[in-house]
Amino acid sequence: MNATIADFSASFPIASSRIADFIAAHEFDRPTLVIDIDSVEAQFHALNAGLGDATIHYAVKANPADAIIDRLVDLGSHFDAASRGEIELCLSHGAHPEAISFGNTVKRAADIAFAHRAGITLYAADAAEEIAKIAEHAPGAEVYIRLLVEASGADWPLTRKFGTTRDTALLLMAQARDLGLRPAGLSFHVGSQTRDPAMWADTLDQVAAVWQAAVDAGFDLDLLNIGGGFPAFYGDAIPHPTVYAARVMEQVTARFPTGIRIMAEPGRGLVAEAGMIAAEVLLVAKKSEDDLHRWVYLDIGKFSGLAETIDEAIRYQFVTPHDGEATGPCILAGPSCDSADVLYEKRPVSLPVSLKSGDKVMIRNCGAYTSSYSSVGFNGFPPLDVVVI
Repeated sequence: MNATIADFSASFPIASSRIADFIAAHEFDRPTLVIDIDSVEAQFHALNAGLGDATIHYAVKANPADAIIDRLVDLGSHFDAASRGEIELCLSHGAHPEAISFGNTVKRAADIAFAHRAGITLYAADAAEEIAKIAEHAPGAEVYIRLLVEASGADWPLTRKFGTTRDTALLLMAQARDLGLRPAGLSFHVGSQTRDPAMWADTLDQVAAVWQAAVDAGFDLDLLNIGGGFPAFYGDAIPHPTVYAARVMEQVTARFPTGIRIMAEPGRGLVAEAGMIAAEVLLVAKKSEDDLHRWVYLDIGKFSGLAETIDEAIRYQFVTPHDGEATGPCILAGPSCDSADVLYEKRPVSLPVSLKSGDKVMIRNCGAYTSSYSSVGFNGFPPLDVVVI
């Protein structure tokens, strides 16, 4: 169900962008993510220009909005799917099966069988049981082994849950080959929101060492999945996406053979800057008269789209009606009756002192990992609505 949207006249200056102009010209009856689909296309072209021969496999989990998938299919993008649902979504929008990889290393056997019937031929794995499932339910498929790598510099690390060690990777390749699969290559992830492309170097060295060990062991590898990690702007300086991607690819080509297939899986780096959230201040309060911090409660919180504020990893930027006025530190919280629904407390946010209940707030660069994280109805609040312009 879409939010009720009505025209209104903005009473405060806002960022000059198509999304901001749209939000300024409308009123929303609940938190709403507004996506500029042309910005998604522009970012795709910018990343593609820097990635060279690498193929973009959009990480659907970042934002599965129908309009985004439609546009990326039209642009010739490939897709990284984490589930049967994401595979069905991509196929329903015209993506070819050969353009979809099943990139989750933890899959239901029935979903592997579904993917195989649908024509998906490329699967990720990092464990012996997963290799066995793929061999049984997707015979003859290509697999790439996800490595457990040491990585630093990511705002949202991904170094614990997924991947396997060098020695185990070689054993998994041998198992895959023995079971009739084709061990095609390796994958890794430097961690989400890695702002400096130079931080890829150590991780790429680790992966290159495993690649060489596999070649020395007789495996004919021709696929490298460099994962995601491509950053979005949240206030700290980052390179232009074309420059960032090119610097990553310079490091890749310096370490790996020419002519191999290279996959990149941007999610955040492709769609985050194409979205802004229209939100509202519900309450401004102090716990005591001498409290140095105000508590500012928004109509959106961790359970309704801002899950990446966990551990205050992603620092969103806010636009208010009172920007330019005197500011003070705020503890920012969501609307739910859950004490965990606090967004920023360890590092309070500086917001205008005059901010009050009813003020409209825009949250910048929220196109990734917001609507897809939003709960179905925690505390009775509806999921984050999405409007595409």
